[in-house]
Amino acid sequence: MALDEPKEEDQIFELEGLTYLVDSALLNQVRPIKVDFVEEAHCAGFSITSTLSKPDSCGSCSC
Repeated sequence: MALDEPKEEDQIFELEGLTYLVDSALLNQVRPIKVDFVEEAHCAGFSITSTLSKPDSCGSCSC
């Protein structure tokens, strides 16, 4: 996840006042994805998950 300017190959999504840019090739590999902001007692941050099951992988990642 990074702050970036839109590129020709990006798909643009707007949700709840935020704009998300996702590289089209990456989106086709990991679709569907979910981006969420998580707040817990001792930390907060973005969680990016995919329900896509891949061999030799847990199928999700978090940042």
